[in-house]
Amino acid sequence: MMRSQADLVVSLVSKGIVRSSLVERVLRQVDRREFGAPNYEDSPFGIGFGQTISAPHMHAYCLEWLLPLLKPGARVLDVGCGSGYLTACLALMVAPNGVVHGLEYLKELSTWSETNLRKSFGDLLDSQKIIIHHGDGWQGLAEHGPFDVIHVGAAEESVPEALCAQLKIGGKMVIPVGPQGGDQFILLVDKLADGSIVQERSLAVRYVP
Repeated sequence: MMRSQADLVVSLVSKGIVRSSLVERVLRQVDRREFGAPNYEDSPFGIGFGQTISAPHMHAYCLEWLLPLLKPGARVLDVGCGSGYLTACLALMVAPNGVVHGLEYLKELSTWSETNLRKSFGDLLDSQKIIIHHGDGWQGLAEHGPFDVIHVGAAEESVPEALCAQLKIGGKMVIPVGPQGGDQFILLVDKLADGSIVQERSLAVRYVP
């Protein structure tokens, strides 16, 4: 049994899931117990309203996939920010002058994510390096884009056109795609220099809508 966030990160490193020193450092800084997880096991947990906080290995994979674009000053959209856990990680990755917009369609969870973030990252909220919004995730936040990175934490049957439109040239999106109860997988979506979209299928997954 893993007794701490440090134990969890050591396990992810030993499995080869966490490969970069930056991702390792950030994951050590953001304690899952402050964001609704009852322990440090590598499993998803319910956070109410039919939603979950993803398993730690999925958060780690997402950060590693997005790492080349998570640079200081980057603009990030976190759709379905839920507990706020990955929102905090993304903000640390793009510090000191990047901005992460968390978008959550459940008002109760958008409020809760801010409460969680204030435990250790209130300075990022106060300085508007993290901004939490309540709204339709599939519509994105066009008024705050375009985004270098878009992370989607809930499954959709296809990639929303609105999110593709809000991705910056050279940007990347990570999104779980597939029907509820059916085959789902992670898509890595890149916008090329000519504005075209390239999609690469990655891991098989099971996400909530």
